[in-house]
Amino acid sequence: MSPLKISESELILLLKQKNKSAFSELYDNYSPALYGVILRILNKDEEAAQDALQDSFVKIWKNFETYDPGKGTLFTWLLNVARNTAIDKLRTLGRHPIQSLDQNVNIEGSHYSQNVDRIGLKEIVSKMKPEHRTIIDMAYFDGFTQEEISHKLQLPLGTVKTRARTALIELRKIFN
Repeated sequence: MSPLKISESELILLLKQKNKSAFSELYDNYSPALYGVILRILNKDEEAAQDALQDSFVKIWKNFETYDPGKGTLFTWLLNVARNTAIDKLRTLGRHPIQSLDQNVNIEGSHYSQNVDRIGLKEIVSKMKPEHRTIIDMAYFDGFTQEEISHKLQLPLGTVKTRARTALIELRKIFN
């Protein structure tokens, strides 16, 4: 993976203007890392991962104006789009993601490698109350819906929703 030819802030500006060359630059620099994450979520199903990567970049192109640098890095936003797309793909295949918070997300050969420990998320989430940590782990790292969490934990749906909301408020306070 080669370094960006232009700065990330210039790339973002050009992407918001729907510049196709900038999109090509984005794809060339970020697709290997995103593909690695998608492939892992899709349990090494290469065909499904290639489809999900393509779908991810279509979503990125169509929705780039929603990216807000004030809320996180470009890579984090791209990673969330790819992760959500891969989880959606798994659900259409009738499966669930197996990746959990305890597993590192480490994309080989990428200077955009992300590791849950390195960005401090695992440590932050580990300090949360166990009932909040479980909900965050299941919803955001295992890809379960709140209804599925309710069923698996044998909790009322309202309790799951309240715990999820409380956990997100707690995380927001930490990151702001």
